[in-house]
Amino acid sequence: METLTLRPTEPDAGKRVDVWLSAQVEGLTRSAAQRLLEEGRVSLNGKPLAKNHRLTGTEVLTVTLPDPEPLDAVPQDIPLDVVYEDADVIVVNKPKGLVVHPAPGHPDGTLVNALLHHCGGSLSGVGGALRPGIVHRIDRDTSGLIIAAKNDFAHQALAAQLQDHSLARTYECLALGSFREDRGTVDAPIGRCPTDRKKMAVVPGGRPAVTHWEVLERYPGCTHLRCRLETGRTHQIRVHLAHLGRPILGDTVYGKPVPGLQGQCLHAVGLRFLHPRTGEAVELSCPLPEEFQAQLRKLAGRL
Repeated sequence: METLTLRPTEPDAGKRVDVWLSAQVEGLTRSAAQRLLEEGRVSLNGKPLAKNHRLTGTEVLTVTLPDPEPLDAVPQDIPLDVVYEDADVIVVNKPKGLVVHPAPGHPDGTLVNALLHHCGGSLSGVGGALRPGIVHRIDRDTSGLIIAAKNDFAHQALAAQLQDHSLARTYECLALGSFREDRGTVDAPIGRCPTDRKKMAVVPGGRPAVTHWEVLERYPGCTHLRCRLETGRTHQIRVHLAHLGRPILGDTVYGKPVPGLQGQCLHAVGLRFLHPRTGEAVELSCPLPEEFQAQLRKLAGRL
């Protein structure tokens, strides 16, 4: 069993402990956090907390994570573009169209299945039976860098970096429309769309979400942006840009389809983290996929 010591801060006062826990431990859903609370695995001064406990911001909580479940995902020989790998972590340039982990409708053929084959089953179990090694996720139709942990020690260290923002993720995208400023920040909470539960949206009471953006190039009707995530909510960049009225080119959920373009022009181009074992900074990048570059060439030809 793994035991964590977590300390909420003053800005966390008033939050439900189950909601807060799901934001602190990467891969822990709210329902999973509630199960931990129901099983007495979350305590304050040795006393189990109720799942509806409201934080004061001064607690020191002890969380006991259960032993990892046996892996249900099966290894599959799927080619991987490995950008970095050692005994603790592996970073892959994920192609557009590849689902990260098994889920309803995608029982196999995912990045997890490929990692299990490539790593010989050596992946952390913190994420559970269907998400071994997965520290963070990117959408199926988003390409680019994603990091996975090969052991629980590395997973916990990287999850902590996600929370304190020392694990930095940089994206490039093509957004429809123009931007008057050269750079800016979207600070708007994200939650389930009240009218379509399959979508996310900027909603009052949603989870805090912050995206920093910078203009790289302006084209007629379209802008090439670099975006840096301060938080990592589902569909965050896509939702925030759609909220600005500038959805990502090819985003069929928050924008509209583009003939001949499969999925959105959104690529995780950069990743920076502190190595969980050595503490040394690791900074990685990968080129834009050919489909993205083809759109840039097409836009440049219109100038």
